[in-house]
Amino acid sequence: MKVLMGPDPSQIYRPDGGKNKEDFRNYTSGPLLDRVYTTYKLMHTHQTVDFVRRKHEEFGAFSYKKMSVMEAVELLDGLVDESDPDVDFPNSFHAFQTAEGIRKAHPDKDWFHLVGLLHDLGKILVMAGEPQDNPDTKDPRYCTDYGMYEPHCGLENVLMSWGHDEYMYRMMKFNKFSLPPEAFYMIRFHSFYPWHTGGDYRHLCCPHDLSMLPWVQEFNKFDLYTKSEDLPDVSMLRPYYQGLIDKYCPGVLCW
Repeated sequence: MKVLMGPDPSQIYRPDGGKNKEDFRNYTSGPLLDRVYTTYKLMHTHQTVDFVRRKHEEFGAFSYKKMSVMEAVELLDGLVDESDPDVDFPNSFHAFQTAEGIRKAHPDKDWFHLVGLLHDLGKILVMAGEPQDNPDTKDPRYCTDYGMYEPHCGLENVLMSWGHDEYMYRMMKFNKFSLPPEAFYMIRFHSFYPWHTGGDYRHLCCPHDLSMLPWVQEFNKFDLYTKSEDLPDVSMLRPYYQGLIDKYCPGVLCW
């Protein structure tokens, strides 16, 4: 027997942002600037090649914690992003706002909706005592146009800064998420603004990187411009996203 279901109740709880684009990402004025400045200063001070390699060794076994994706989302209820000048509410709401913005614009791409929910889950690193995300600028090995890389070697072969993006990307690979390549690029590079917005590092890109770039740019619109103090009713949205989790990354995972 086929059971007919009514409309998905989560449809009516999508957040509608009321801000203009120019009101976002304001790094010149606002009550959160001191916090943001301190966070970025620490990032640029400590992100050396040796530091990143040590973090890969420290977290690469994914033995910190075992939990489901939704349990990780719930952990973000207690986290406010110290690098964000736009909002001062828990990051879990931002996850659902981003996901719902994508869902509204791309209703036929359920995997893309899930990326919106997943994109900042790497921030659980804060719970492990990691700061929210240098001397290498004076190291001649790294101070040429190509540094330690070959031309067009591909971003897959580039040692990225250590932070929630890189951690989550590697965690997804380790746990074999069944998402398309576009999803992995969005997660790994959504904070790589010099590349996807500034046009830098093209000399290191391979053709595959460039084919993925429009997807990262498309995702970035929702990451930035769905933030709103009008917070969604997460309890009504959770069943839909739990279904996507069960489809693409089910069960208890290694973090």
